[in-house]
Amino acid sequence: MTRSAGPDRLARRADRIAGVAAAQAVRRAQRGGTRPPAPVDRDLPVIVVEVIAEAPDAVGLRLVHRDGGLLPAWRPGAHVDVVLPSGRLRQYSLCGDPQDRASYRITVRRIDDGGGGSKEVHALTPGDALVLRGPRNAFPMAAAPEYLFVAGGIGITPLAPMARAAAARGVPWQLVHTGRDLASLPLSAALLAQYPSHVRRRSDTGHGRRPTAAELLDGCAPATAVYVCGPPAMIEVLRAAVPATTRFHSERFSPAPVRGGSPFTVRLGVDGPAVVVPADRSALHAVRDAYPAVSYSCQQGFCGTCHVPLLAGSTVGDTAGPGRTALCVARAAGDAGAEIVVDMPAAARAMRR
Repeated sequence: MTRSAGPDRLARRADRIAGVAAAQAVRRAQRGGTRPPAPVDRDLPVIVVEVIAEAPDAVGLRLVHRDGGLLPAWRPGAHVDVVLPSGRLRQYSLCGDPQDRASYRITVRRIDDGGGGSKEVHALTPGDALVLRGPRNAFPMAAAPEYLFVAGGIGITPLAPMARAAAARGVPWQLVHTGRDLASLPLSAALLAQYPSHVRRRSDTGHGRRPTAAELLDGCAPATAVYVCGPPAMIEVLRAAVPATTRFHSERFSPAPVRGGSPFTVRLGVDGPAVVVPADRSALHAVRDAYPAVSYSCQQGFCGTCHVPLLAGSTVGDTAGPGRTALCVARAAGDAGAEIVVDMPAAARAMRR
């Protein structure tokens, strides 16, 4: 089922923009290529013009610029930061056509215990306004003689544009999409219909068990570049199974497990309370146990939502800029029991469990 703005002003605007984008694409092709996209950090106002039911628990949104202009260029693997009406910040992969500068496509699975972001996306309707930041690409598609794309569930979103890009380049490729049942697998049915010899859709219910690494990597040659997006467990199993010489690229939709960490302390302000961070947990999780109002989003260090000023101490594994620290990935440098001091907003400390 598709919800759209119909033959109203929004739809007509999107069609006009699409015509302009197509003409520009032709001119770029005649000039012999496109310029690489530059990161865009300004706020990008957009409007929802179409809502598509991609699976029983997944919806796709088509977004156009609120002022009718072209959207920034992007490459397969890119994502946008989505500022939802509530102010929540979430990251979603762009899953449409990079050549379509008239609109962006994102597909979002509903997660009932995921902090409310996906529920808010599923409540959006045509005409609703959003703000985007980006696009950014932490999962770029590098040149390779052939590709194997392995998607777990909603992990198909960054891989679908990669598969289409490989097909457009005439490079050999295969896509494997796995999940609990075929109905729950968004986007890949359209790819299967267009490229039947390149796409395998595999369900746990249809096969009676979860796939093995050998099944998912079937046909992977030494020169194949493997791109995987899905649950951390699947990524780690495949990473361990591929030869050391194979180019392996992955993106996860949840934080990586903490391995080899040491316990440390995060003090919330120079005279503030201290929170002990266990060896196997992140500072973000430990702080949120006591102060659940602390904001977060990607939990992988790049979105900036949980970055706070670092007042004292030094960190390792940090992704924030000078004078700041990323609570989701950074740990105190030094021996076990080291302490860092951060400037936690008073509002975040006002609500304590």
